[in-house]
Amino acid sequence: MRKHFFGSFCALFTLTVCVMSLSFASVRSDSTSNKSTAAIAKPTETEESSAKSLFNNYIEDIYSNANLASSGLDTTVFEKAITGYYNLKIANLLPAESTVVTIVDFSKPSTTKRMWIVDLAKKKLLLNTWVAHGQGSGDNMANAFSNNAESHQSSIGFYITNEVYDGKHGRSLRLDGMDAGFNDQARSRDIVVHGADYVNQNTIDQMGRLGRSFGCPAVSTAVIGQVIEDIKNKNLLFINANESDYKSKYLDEDQAAKFAFGDSSYNLVKDMLGN
Repeated sequence: MRKHFFGSFCALFTLTVCVMSLSFASVRSDSTSNKSTAAIAKPTETEESSAKSLFNNYIEDIYSNANLASSGLDTTVFEKAITGYYNLKIANLLPAESTVVTIVDFSKPSTTKRMWIVDLAKKKLLLNTWVAHGQGSGDNMANAFSNNAESHQSSIGFYITNEVYDGKHGRSLRLDGMDAGFNDQARSRDIVVHGADYVNQNTIDQMGRLGRSFGCPAVSTAVIGQVIEDIKNKNLLFINANESDYKSKYLDEDQAAKFAFGDSSYNLVKDMLGN
């Protein structure tokens, strides 16, 4: 039974219960046992629509409270990341305690701070910083992406952060790509989060852009420690780009909404009634 609710859901829970109460078709009295039982129906199409509305309100609430607009994160990109987050929960690829989402938006130039780390439970932006793309992906703008070894291009899509290790770039964080054909070769390609001395304002001033990696989402050496501590241990990282060919099974909005505010609410209320 899935119970992936955070403290941030509390403000919407009362409304959720009201919606789900429509599912209780009848209550009958058992004269022999002196007990009451509830006939609980599955969520209807109207309830699923309500779940979608609640889900959208939830996303907007976090976006607003974390001041993500002022930091430059586009609403549609944030929505994609949260949709993927819940679909990965459905697939049991993210643990229940995972509440941190990292978003990299390669539709923006490297001179902008295009990485965001957001704690969904706290509705808080933990960090907004620069991040490099691969040498083969472009100069200031990333416009080419690949899943192939030796391409030196970035790979887009959903990742899950994994183990921390010490490598040639110092303390680094391994990534596992979740999107077949787009980033699922990340581990074999050694696509990791690491620090790089070409990711800073000085490089931008000198070159008009950040330096570039061999495909890794590299960050400044000044923040790599914080980045790793914030996002390690199986949290979501989503790399967005202007890539029309990108498709992911984890961008199912209906499933994400149903999981967050539909069936889960149904099951939770059912449990509360002891059925």
